[in-house]
Parts: sequence; structure tokens; C-alpha cells
Amino acid sequence: MASLNSNPIPFQLRNPRTGLRSSNSPHLVVLSNLSSSSDDASKSTLRISADSAPKARFVARRTESVSVRQLQRPLTEYMSLPASQYSVLDAERIERVDDNTFRCYVYRFKFFAFEVCPVLLVRVEEQPDGCCIKLLSCKLEGSPIVVAQNDKFDASMENKISCDSTKRDSPVQRLTSDAVIEVSIEIPFAFRAIPAQVIESTGSQVLEQILKAMLPRFMSQLVKDYQAWASGDTSRQPLGTGEI
Repeated sequence: MASLNSNPIPFQLRNPRTGLRSSNSPHLVVLSNLSSSSDDASKSTLRISADSAPKARFVARRTESVSVRQLQRPLTEYMSLPASQYSVLDAERIERVDDNTFRCYVYRFKFFAFEVCPVLLVRVEEQPDGCCIKLLSCKLEGSPIVVAQNDKFDASMENKISCDSTKRDSPVQRLTSDAVIEVSIEIPFAFRAIPAQVIESTGSQVLEQILKAMLPRFMSQLVKDYQAWASGDTSRQPLGTGEI
């Protein structure tokens, strides 16, 4: 594949870091400060307090397919290109880190009253009929309360892009993107008065709206890049302008 790259939610731009629990979390800092005067029982209590914070889980999945008319060079050949030959599609939102790794700046959106701007680090794994884009890490930018969550969440994402290799001689091919995102986050104290089900429902809707906005645009850019490549343009120049 030659390229990389919802709404009660207003969009703009910028950029999930995998949120492993940090040794700098407030509970563990307190534990460290008290270590010289606390017994093992009190340490255990503090650890339990840190681990028992309520969590919310957001999940969204979307499949997007487009019909592609094959040109001089078949779509299957385009989808078999090594990641080193991929176009970034949109230089305003995607930058290449190495042959297989890219940094993606997701649109700015609102979650309740807070602005969130995810920056994703993803790796592309080549597959026989296309590729799979997997999340390596995510960092949240935006409101201070949002930035404070960077050590308190885990995120995973896969986006499988494929074409039907059994129909390589057909004049029209089907290109499909199947994406799933899952986020598990410690609920900030300011949100704990809100029922967890409401937070989870809202968070999942946000993820669904992001996929709804981004996947069609991504697929459209992918088709345009295939058309340029199949017509003999090997420059691999990005096509997007950062606009949604």
C-alpha cells in the first residue's frame, strides 16, 4: 500500500501515548514521602488506593470501503509496496519517523468541556493483501486536566487496509479499511460525580465520530495516491492540506 495517513464534537487540529501507570502518580509520590515513617500495612493501603481508582473504557469500530477503477498498474501491486515507499498522504497531519513508523496529529475535539488533541505514533505492518496500521503510543495535548491524564490511560488501535486479491483482473476493485480503537482511562476526580456509564457512552461516541470523520477522508486520499502512482508519478508527494 502506498500511503498512510465524530459530532456533537467540534474539530480542529493537533495531535493516544500508551498510558502505563507512572511512578510519579500522586498516590505513589505520597507513598515515597511516607516510606521512612510508615509500616508495610500503610504502604499496602496506599497502593490499593492508587489501583482502585474508577476507570472507564471507550471502544469504537468502523469499516469503510470504496470502489477503485484500476488503471495501467493494478491496485494489488500498489497495495504490495513496501512501507518505505508509502506517501504520508497529508504532510500537515502525518510525518514519517522511519520506514515503517509515522506520527499522526488527530483533529482537536471536545470531551465534555475540555479540549483534547491526540498525537499518535503508529507502525505499519505489511500484509499479503495490504497492511495493518497499529498504535505504538499516544500522547494527549490540550487542556491541563487532559494533559494530566497521559500517565493514566491505555490505548490500542488497529486499522487494516486491504483489497480483494482474488479479483486482481477485475476492472473495478474494492478497497477496505477496518479500524478499531479502544481506550481505558482512570476517571479524573472532577468527573467522578458523573455515572461511569455516561462517561463511557460519551467517550465511545467521541471515538466513533473521529473515525466517521477521518476514515472517508483517508480512503479518498489513498485512492488519489493510487491513481497518481498507477499513472507513473513516483514522487510520493503528500496530497492532503490538513483540512477535514
